[in-house]
This record gives sequence, structure tokens and C-alpha cells, in this order.
Amino acid sequence: MKIAVVGGGWAGLAAAVTLSQAGQQVSLFEMAGQPGGRARSLGGEEPRLDNGQHILIGAYRESLDLMRQVGARPDELLLRKPLRLRYPQHEGLRLPPGPPLPAFARAVLGYGAWPWRARLALLRASLGWTLNGFDCDPRLSVDALCQALPAAVRQELIDPLCVAALNTPAREASAQVFLRVLRDALFSGPGSADLLLPRRPLSELLAEPAAAWLEARDATLHWQRRISRLEAGPRLDGEAFDAVILACSAGEAARLAAPLAPDWAARAAALRFEPIVTVYLESPGSALPAPMVALHESAEQPAQFAFDLGQLGHAPGRFAFVISGAAPWVARGLEATGAAVLAQAQAALAWRSPPTLLRCLAEKRATFACTPGLQRPAAAVAPGLWAAGDYVDGPYPATLEGAVRSGRAAAQAVLAG
Repeated sequence: MKIAVVGGGWAGLAAAVTLSQAGQQVSLFEMAGQPGGRARSLGGEEPRLDNGQHILIGAYRESLDLMRQVGARPDELLLRKPLRLRYPQHEGLRLPPGPPLPAFARAVLGYGAWPWRARLALLRASLGWTLNGFDCDPRLSVDALCQALPAAVRQELIDPLCVAALNTPAREASAQVFLRVLRDALFSGPGSADLLLPRRPLSELLAEPAAAWLEARDATLHWQRRISRLEAGPRLDGEAFDAVILACSAGEAARLAAPLAPDWAARAAALRFEPIVTVYLESPGSALPAPMVALHESAEQPAQFAFDLGQLGHAPGRFAFVISGAAPWVARGLEATGAAVLAQAQAALAWRSPPTLLRCLAEKRATFACTPGLQRPAAAVAPGLWAAGDYVDGPYPATLEGAVRSGRAAAQAVLAG
């Protein structure tokens, strides 16, 4: 079959690789001059900066499988560490190796920074979530789900995990999706909660190896090519295909699909998005207490996590500070955001040399807002037309794993059809 994939992010690449592996004739169209979508490295700089600090976890099995399929080596490209919420001045919750349920119980019971009452409350809540199959009323927010937990547990575990996984503050985030993330990350098997931190620029994890893999198998890759119109057939800009997968952004997919599937397009266009801001600092000779450090967020201290890129094999003395759910700070402006992060870094961490601001990057539509009861667009759009992307209906929030699973599922649907 002659199949078009519109979009060269992780979802589009997953779809294109799956189809090419099955012997189909694949044409991939990407507006940008490089693959990767919102998970890519910036061009023209050495050492390379990423458009945002991304991480994977051990539960991202399909992402890791796709990396291996295109010749990338996760064991070399990713630093694998057990889940550890290390704060600047003290050790946070840390999962030991072993079967997930006993490991989680040992981690909670052994965390002396929380009083016994708080530790037992978290274990009781976790037992309740487990007995309920990690499901709940879809109208619940994470705040409502966890309202009985002590403040220390919410502040040092629930809130940082929620904003990191869903990019939505706990007061607005879907408890149902949050529980699914907890189930797969913390309780689905040994190593599922492990943090996988990129040792190389982000584009080298999947985007560039996948593009080279596709080219070697005679897929046609069109860079800097925006599709103007989609017609029944399906046809892209007048060219006929047996099937089309829209693996572009939700807004772009809605624009293209509107003439053929107006209801689907309206649902995709109605999604609300949350930004992520990444602030890069430099401080020669400095190092953080761990490759990834959790930070206490406040009204004037925006970042939730900091990454020591030198410890990850990137440029020594370079650090990435991440602000998820960053809409209030985007509204203040990047200059004010960068200054606030610099002040937060100076107050919270010890430095060998005064840190300086290197760059402040905002991905204004980083992820959809994962709110309670959200109705996401389906993968099936119209005859011969499918959608793939982290926003498409599925069990995960907007993550790399969600994008890869969606791309593979759309490709399998095309093959089955």
C-alpha cells in the first residue's frame, strides 16, 4: 500500500517504521527541517541543547523497543537509575530494587523525613488504589483523590509526580489518568519506575536513527513540507494514497481533517494545552547532589526539577531547570521566568561559581491539559484516515510513550484495514 504519514515526531516515526517494516510504501511529510517534533535537539549549536529536558521511565517499553528496532541502543543512550526524589538539602523518597509492591512499601516505611502517621496514610491510600484496580470516578482531580493524605506526602511525592507526568497541576489534573500512570510506573514490574535520563542530545535517541532507518528502506521523507489540503480518497495536496495517518499536532490535524470529519476536528481543536519552560544555566566547576534534583515550587520559585547535564555526559557545568504547568510564568514573560529560576537556583543550591543564564526556552503547546473527564479525539477519523499523537484517546497523558503507542496502533489499524 501507498501510505502517507503527516508529521515526523515520535508518533509519526513510530507509525512510519511499523508500516515500512511491514513492507508498505511510506511517504512522511514534516513541516520542520528535522524529525523529532517536540522531542528534538536544537540545530546550529555545539554542544547541542534540547528543546526541553525529557526523561523516560522503565515502563516505556514500546519506546525502548522502537529505539532498538531502528538501531539506537537504550543501554548506552540512557542513564538508568531507580526512582529517586532527591531534594537539594535532603534525600527524598527512593525506591529500592525488587518486586514493585514490597519495594514501594520499604521505600515509604524507611523514609524518616515523614512522620509515621504520614507514611501509614500513604500506604493505606496505595492499598485502596490497588484494590480498586487503580480506577476512580473520572470527574475526580488529583487533589480530590489525595485530599486525605498529609501535606508532606502531597508536597514531596504526589504534586511533583503529577506535574512531571501530566504537566497539569494536581488541583486541575485527572485522578483517573494519574492512577494509570502510578499503576504502570510504580506497580507493574521490577524496573518500571526507573528513571531513564538521556546521555546524548534528544534527537539521537530516536528521531535521527529512525529517519536514517526509514531512508535505508526506501521510505520517502519530505522535510519542510506542510500539507495544504486533505481530500476524500484520501488525497494530500492532490496526491492519492491508500491511507493517511495524521501524526501532526492536534491543531494541524484538526485543520486538515475538518472537511472530512468536522466533529472529530472540533474535538481536536477544543483541546487546551499547557506549556513547559526549560531554563539552561551555566556554572563552571559546579555539580548538583544528583543527576536529577527535585525542587520546592512556590509563587516565586517556578522550577520543579533540575538536571545536571554534566553528570549525564553532556557539557560539564551546564544545568537544565524545568517548569511544568508553566502557563503563569509564560504570561510573565521569558525574561522574568529566567530571572526567577536563576534566583531560585542561587538560593536552593550550592555553586562553585556564580550561575549565569544561558537560554530560556518555552514549548507553549507542550502537552494537552489532562483534566478530569476530558474527551480526547479517537484514532479513527474517517475512511482511510487515522490520527496518531500523544493527544489521541488512550490510557496515558501526553508522554513519549503515549506518542509511540499511538503511532504504532494507527499503523496496525491501517494494516488490519
